[in-house]
Amino acid sequence: MMAADPMVRIRNLRKSYGATPVLRGIDLDVAAGEVTCVIGPSGSGKSTLLRCINHLEKIDSGYVEVNGELIGYRRRGDKLYELKDKVIARQRAGIGMVFQNFNLFAHMTVLENIIEAPMAVRGKPRDEAVEMARELVRRVGLAGREDAYPRQLSGGQQQRIAIARALAMEPEVMLFDEPTSALDPELVGEVLEVMKDLARRGMTMIVVTHEMSFAREAADKMVFMDGGLIVESGPPEEILRAPRQERTKAFLSRVL
Repeated sequence: MMAADPMVRIRNLRKSYGATPVLRGIDLDVAAGEVTCVIGPSGSGKSTLLRCINHLEKIDSGYVEVNGELIGYRRRGDKLYELKDKVIARQRAGIGMVFQNFNLFAHMTVLENIIEAPMAVRGKPRDEAVEMARELVRRVGLAGREDAYPRQLSGGQQQRIAIARALAMEPEVMLFDEPTSALDPELVGEVLEVMKDLARRGMTMIVVTHEMSFAREAADKMVFMDGGLIVESGPPEEILRAPRQERTKAFLSRVL
């Protein structure tokens, strides 16, 4: 029986800012339903990798595929040509992203924040969008706060609504860029619980994180990046307990 194609396939991904290389040839496969946690020091390219997956950053070479579809480009012969903005927006709608800072619209209620994109991008009727939004608010543990404005919510609550908003687009993949790093320590757990629930439900997730306990508990695979390269990858217990590379050992000795 042949193995299924990965949900996310990245090959020889390279990205520089001016003369500074940030990604220096990344190869990564993420299977459907798999949770991959990406760890590494600041400046190692973790966030840039996520932003290249949904084409928030243009790549210099290599490619990214999500569910077999080339993201951001079409291939003609050996060359890649960037797609039109409208097509990229459609692709991006299937790749949910949750940032460090919640990026909620301050002038909109919780419900309005969640229904905006499904209606505008997916063309979902308002009553369907509202019904789905209410269910998502319940799933992230905030039922009854649909009419609240972001300023009336704690940081952890805002981040949970940001997750609900991303889920409202019914994405195939969810990307998380250090989703708890801007939170007070006592609020971190409530966001991680929502993410663990997503993992249990089989969502394909790529999570840049410093939360090693979350990675140990929820991840299927851990990737350690440094200097724009994947230095080591494998099951979390294996990486955390017995890393093979000296650079990984040095990093973990400072964070565990």
